[in-house]
Amino acid sequence: MHYTLNDGTTLPAIGFGTYPMTGEEGIEAISCAIRTGYRLLDTAVNYQNETEVGEAIRRSGVPRGELLVTSKIPGRDHAYERAIASTKDSLRRLGLDHLDLHLIHWPNPSRDLYVEAWQALVDLQKQGLIRSIGVSNFTEVHLRRVIEATGVTPAVNQIELHPLFPQARMRAVHAELGIRTEAWSPMGKRQGQYDAAPVRAAAARLGVTPGQVILRWHIELGSVPIPKSATPSRQAENLDVFDFRLTHDEVEAITALGRPDGRLFDGDPDTHEEL
Repeated sequence: MHYTLNDGTTLPAIGFGTYPMTGEEGIEAISCAIRTGYRLLDTAVNYQNETEVGEAIRRSGVPRGELLVTSKIPGRDHAYERAIASTKDSLRRLGLDHLDLHLIHWPNPSRDLYVEAWQALVDLQKQGLIRSIGVSNFTEVHLRRVIEATGVTPAVNQIELHPLFPQARMRAVHAELGIRTEAWSPMGKRQGQYDAAPVRAAAARLGVTPGQVILRWHIELGSVPIPKSATPSRQAENLDVFDFRLTHDEVEAITALGRPDGRLFDGDPDTHEEL
């Protein structure tokens, strides 16, 4: 299953998160995920594992053209020339000649340089170094500002999204603007709702695991979840969510688990600083 983005490129309906996979163990876990069937890989400068992701791609035996590699520009590199240099450094560490999707990791509005970083991505895309450009953790205000400044709408906004924080407002904004929602921490990490009544009920009805129900909930919402696991069996389980469907009532019941304080940490994009 794939989505067509607003720039005409396509994106798999589920990706593989690589944080905090590093070293030889990280390479093997990422390479295993590729062999298992993941085709969308998500890394970032601040994950400090772009080298491992590149090596995992080479070891996997899967042709580069079948894979979509995402990385992210850190807050310290938002100034225009620094964003250009940061992207080229990412390509060097990955050992690739282009990125399939490159994002601004956080807006860091107090520094007020994210528009410069976005212009850099627009220009890098024109140069062919990036296929699709997007953002991460942007609010509606941040999105509309970069669109107004450049005339270019991000293809993706990767945001915190899980059953305790379903982000209905931002998903509606994305739908209005034609932006695809990606979800980081799609399972909710330590706040994972595996034992929540609607999740368990759906899992029992379908004969699947609670984790698979949560990932399918993302698919039903049109969100692209980016789960991570170093365990081969769990990698395969997380990818096996396309042979069943949740009912409308099940989706609504899981969404209703959301709460105003559902964030995993103090990650409000208007105040959080990530350098």
